Amino acid sequence: MSIWRRKPLNQLLAEAEDSEKGLKKTLTAPGLVALGIGAIIGAGLFSITGLAASLNAGPAITISFLVAAFGCIFAGLCYAEFSSMIPVAGSAYTYSFATMGEFIAWIIGWDLVLEYAVGAATVSISWSRYLGKLLEGYGIHLSDSYMLSPFEGGIINLPAVFIVMIVSLILIRGTKESAFFNGIIVLLKVSIVLIFIAVGWQYIKPENYTPYIPENTGKFGEFGFSGIIRAAAIVFFAYIGFDAVSTAAQEAKNPKRDMPIGILLSLAICTILYILFAHVMTGVINYQAFAGKDGIAPVAIAVEAMGPTGANGMITPAYPWLNNAILLAILGGYSSVILVLLMGQSRVFFSMSRDGLIPKVFSEVHEKFRTPAKNNLLFMVIVSVFAAFVPARVVGEMTSIGTLFAFILVCLGVLIMRKKMPEAPRAFRTPFVPFVPIAGVVVCLFMMVFLPLDTWIRLIVWMMIGFDLYLFYGMKNSALNKGQYSLKNQKTVSGSGLGMVFILVVIAFIHHSDPNLDDTYLFYFSLFFSVIHAFVYGYSFKKAK
Repeated sequence: MSIWRRKPLNQLLAEAEDSEKGLKKTLTAPGLVALGIGAIIGAGLFSITGLAASLNAGPAITISFLVAAFGCIFAGLCYAEFSSMIPVAGSAYTYSFATMGEFIAWIIGWDLVLEYAVGAATVSISWSRYLGKLLEGYGIHLSDSYMLSPFEGGIINLPAVFIVMIVSLILIRGTKESAFFNGIIVLLKVSIVLIFIAVGWQYIKPENYTPYIPENTGKFGEFGFSGIIRAAAIVFFAYIGFDAVSTAAQEAKNPKRDMPIGILLSLAICTILYILFAHVMTGVINYQAFAGKDGIAPVAIAVEAMGPTGANGMITPAYPWLNNAILLAILGGYSSVILVLLMGQSRVFFSMSRDGLIPKVFSEVHEKFRTPAKNNLLFMVIVSVFAAFVPARVVGEMTSIGTLFAFILVCLGVLIMRKKMPEAPRAFRTPFVPFVPIAGVVVCLFMMVFLPLDTWIRLIVWMMIGFDLYLFYGMKNSALNKGQYSLKNQKTVSGSGLGMVFILVVIAFIHHSDPNLDDTYLFYFSLFFSVIHAFVYGYSFKKAK
């Protein structure tokens, strides 16, 4: 029995066919494409774009989207092979289990919790801001105290909590019903994106593209080349939709054919729309206008700039009806993003629970709805807390680094699978192996390096919490290993934890040494967290000898 033991492919396929315990198969290729578009076109386009343009890339945000798309294309091709080969709920977690063993699968599964749950929180925060914009158009002003987190001058973000609860209840009702709701919203959302591009194109001012790549401020990641790459890493969050499609493999009617179509077609459609949208948005108004309070709701600002300029220098919106129409479509669109992310998260936890790595309650299926209802309720609470009390920038960057890390492991998984199981049936084969998976690893890792150090600190803290759970629960309750493990396994996990402690301390000190940053709270929290875990992992390591 070993934590490196891989889950047999025939066992995974048998689980997928276990209709009594499994999830209800209702999704077709169009439904999967809509699922992907529903998740992809959302916060990355409508909110994070303006933030990254104003703080990192300027008009060159279009280049950032292109760089991010390259990473997505490489990873998407790898996802397509895995999803057609292993049509089981769980996405990268399941793929890692089949190729790299239980311990790596746990790491990626825990990372996916970060990617989906925190991603849903990011979108719900932006949903709240857009709701405020819409209501202001009708003379209704909501207090910032109930629209912002405590770190942004408020008390609690109540609208964000509200939308998470509503979407979670829809998910509990059923996958078919959720997909129908998502399909309607996707049609509306894509229509509005196309209208925005068509209307805004005629109001582009060439001077807003000068300079196209703003000069670096002297600080790493603020404009210039480093700013473009950092923005690419941040807006990479916008592309996690095709990743979420793979979590629904067990609910697809013909996953071997339809999963690659859903993943690659949704990615291609959205990449084209993203680049055109960002080009128009930074062309109708200067990128600096997206900074500040409304940075999380840039589309509303861009729409207000679409119109003729009067003698007094004021812009009169040419299509005043478009403002509220777009805001309404964005609110609906965000709802579909939250739905897909929360759906993906619950399916990952469903798979981890069936493997015994977390309590069995999370793999219980509702008798009537055939959905993991208790799972959905848990994440309704967790995501609501994030949305209510954590700033949008923090959760957005945490989602990006989690997504990039997941993509790296999937790309590595294809390389390993080709070597370990070359004859296994594949409905779709990633072309140009090993170039494509290696390029995916390089591009994703390159973007991770350009993310702020405080984001790395949060990722490491999150992963250490995951180590705790695996060391004290998952390893001892593994279904594959029948709850048996050797002291050598315990030593490996504890030693890995000690390595994470060392990395956390080093990054914390490097981050704290920057005189331009005020990170006193984060720095001392990192040290306290490191000391506690040094004792925990040290004791476990010594006990394993």
